[in-house]
Amino acid sequence: MNSVKQYSEAGLRELRRSSILHVDMDAFFVSVELRSRPELKGRPVIVGYPADRSVVLSASYEARKFGVKSAMPMAVAARMCPSAVIIEPRHKLYYEVSGQIMAIFGSVTDLVEPLSVDEAFLDVGGAIRRLGPPRDIGELIRRRVAGELGITASVGIAASKFVAKIASTRCKPDGLLLIGPDETVPYLHTLPVGALWGVGAKTVEVLARMGIRTVADVAATPLPSLRRILGATGEHVYRLSWGIDPRPVTPVRLEKSIGAEETFAVDTADDALLHRELLRLAHRTAERLRSAGMHARTVALKLRYADFSTITRSRTVSTPIDSAQLLYGVALQLLESVGERPMTVRLVGIRAEQLEEAAQAPLQLSLDRRDDNWRAAEQALDRVTRKFGNKSVLPARLLDPGPGTD
Repeated sequence: MNSVKQYSEAGLRELRRSSILHVDMDAFFVSVELRSRPELKGRPVIVGYPADRSVVLSASYEARKFGVKSAMPMAVAARMCPSAVIIEPRHKLYYEVSGQIMAIFGSVTDLVEPLSVDEAFLDVGGAIRRLGPPRDIGELIRRRVAGELGITASVGIAASKFVAKIASTRCKPDGLLLIGPDETVPYLHTLPVGALWGVGAKTVEVLARMGIRTVADVAATPLPSLRRILGATGEHVYRLSWGIDPRPVTPVRLEKSIGAEETFAVDTADDALLHRELLRLAHRTAERLRSAGMHARTVALKLRYADFSTITRSRTVSTPIDSAQLLYGVALQLLESVGERPMTVRLVGIRAEQLEEAAQAPLQLSLDRRDDNWRAAEQALDRVTRKFGNKSVLPARLLDPGPGTD
């Protein structure tokens, strides 16, 4: 058990000046996959579905050297790095590991603000007496992630969330960087203007036309001029250029929604195909709900047409649900409510919203015992999947659809 560290009040205040951590896993999906496939370490690896219209979900650093990036179309990534090994994603596994990551964070501090499944801000000011200076805490987290989970993490430490995020990005992969309060402005002023939050490619172009190319250039530009160039964003960018970001780490306990979506290899108008994909997505979503110990009060359907226009429909159910069959039933009703579709469908998705912890949400009490039967069957499926893998057991309709079946 860790003994309480002895610090003077002045020493404690000084350490707490840089007590915000941004912890980010390195190539998370790939790293998780390489735990069971160590022979692929050192090789270019891409996690994603090997269909032309799918996108890269994660790329190893070896693949990134070829220019492969997350969210890049798989067809482009394959051309850029033809030697890459492509691994289909196992989302349930990633969420299980994510839960373990967040548990490590939670053992360090209650002030954890998740940003995604594999990164979070932590305010460790209250843990210094117990665990030591923020740098020691960052190294402790990296050791635990590596030792307990078999993956690596990069940690940025600073006085603000913005600078901590920059620090973790600059020390990847598998590194730690502390930017102290007195180092913050000099460090920021060495960076290109695109390092500032909210400054995307278009804003970079606008600023470049004004001769503003670095963070130092932004800091040297009078605020009224930045407001004139960027509008309301001008003040935000100016404050960041001086390292001013007073936002606290805000704990987020519950996911706001859980869902899944799929882009078809070829746009489709086939109702049978849409129904099968909705069933597949319902099972994926329900599995994640149960894994997270959550129920949903609202089910949403997403359709993206061939021209990329997107519509959503949602329905709130009378009692919370976590069953794929119930999610699927609502999704079919929502699809029917769309009516005659104006063109072929490119993407379909299901999202479970208005989430509640399962322990606090009342179960569906139905006179129709089929609801309970479906839940029991799906819970058994969860147990089989945990034991034997992601594709061990599937609903019969998803195994081999056959011509003209649903």
